Amino acid sequence: MSSTLSQDRPELQKAIEEIVESGFAGVSLRVHDERGQWVGSAGVAELGGSAEPPVDGHVRIGSNTKTFTATVVLQLVAEGRLGLDAPVADHLPEFGIDGRITVRMLLQHTSGLFNFTGELLEDGTVMTGIPATISGKEWLDNRFRTYRPEELVRLALARPARFEPGAGWSYSNTNYVLARLLIEKVTGRSCAEETQARILGPLGLSGTLLPGTSPEIPAPYAHAYYRYEDDGRRRTVDVTRHNPSWISAGGDMISTTRDLHTFVSALVRGELLPPPLLAEMCTPHPGSGFGLGLRVQEVGDNGGTVLFHNGGHGGHAALMYSTPDGSRTLTAALNCVDDAELSIAAAFQKAMERLVEAVFGTGPADPA
Repeated sequence: MSSTLSQDRPELQKAIEEIVESGFAGVSLRVHDERGQWVGSAGVAELGGSAEPPVDGHVRIGSNTKTFTATVVLQLVAEGRLGLDAPVADHLPEFGIDGRITVRMLLQHTSGLFNFTGELLEDGTVMTGIPATISGKEWLDNRFRTYRPEELVRLALARPARFEPGAGWSYSNTNYVLARLLIEKVTGRSCAEETQARILGPLGLSGTLLPGTSPEIPAPYAHAYYRYEDDGRRRTVDVTRHNPSWISAGGDMISTTRDLHTFVSALVRGELLPPPLLAEMCTPHPGSGFGLGLRVQEVGDNGGTVLFHNGGHGGHAALMYSTPDGSRTLTAALNCVDDAELSIAAAFQKAMERLVEAVFGTGPADPA
C-alpha cells in the first residue's frame, strides 16, 4: 500500500484496500477536505505485477465525460447560442429528431431516445446496440474500429423510443452524442477543440484529453482488462488500448484524479458557469437524481448533499464527487477485469458506497 499524506488517514487507506479485496485489480484515491489533501493507492497496476497503480495516473473516465460535455453546452446557452428549452431539431434537422426533444432533455436523459449501447427493458428484455457492446468476443473484435457519431445517432433513432419526450427518465449515451453534435454545429469546431478552449486550457488540466479515435493512453496508467469465453475457455485480454469512438461523448475522455478534482471543484464554485445555469445543472430530476450532467445525492446522517458523476467501461472506472461549495472532493481511478456480464458491477456499487461513506458520511451511491 502507498499513500501521500497531509494527515494520517488510515480509514481511507483501509477503504481502498477493501475495494481491492472485493475484486478490483487496483484503485487510487484523492481526497481534498478540511484536513488537507490525501492521496493513496492499493492493489496492482498490472495483473501479475507488484507495482501499485500510479497515484495520479491516466484513466479512461467513462461517463464523467458527460459532465464536461454538459458544461460546454451550458456555456453556449449562457452565450445565447443555444436555448436550453429549444428543440434539438432546430440545429440538427438532418436526423429527423422528434421536434419535442429539447437541449435540456438531452442533458437530463429525459428525451426517451434509445441508448445505442443497448437497453435493459423493464420486463428484463435486453435490446442490443452497436456490435461493440453485444458480447465479449465481439467487443474485442471491434475495439479498434472507428464509429462516427452520426452513425451512433442513426442506429439509436432506428430503434423505438423508450417513452414520449419529457415523459420519463432513462440513461442514454445517445443524448450526449447529440450534445456533441450540437456543440460542433453551433461553434463550427470539434467538441474536443471547444472543450480544450473552454475547460481544459483555462483550468490547466494538462492530464486530460479527448482521444477521438486514438487507442493510446498517456503514461503513467494502470492496465485495464476484459474477460471472455472462447471455445469453453475463459481468456483475459489487456484492453487498455482501444478506440473509444464507440462511446464518443458518452464517455471517451481520459483524465487523472488530480484533474477531476480541479474540474469538479471549479465547476461547483461557479468558475465555469453563471449562477442561474449552475443552479439548473444541480437541480435533480425527480426519481433519478440527475441534473444536467451532474447527479445530486443526499448523504450522511445530517442529510448533506454531494454532486457527482461516475463512469466506467472496458476495465477502467473513475469517480468524481464534491460538496456543493467545492470544499470537499473525492476523485478515484479504478482498474479491473471487465466482461460482457458486468460481473464487476456489484463490487463497483459497493466501492462507491464505501468511499462515499468514508469521505462524506454514511449513505448510498447511485450507479454510474
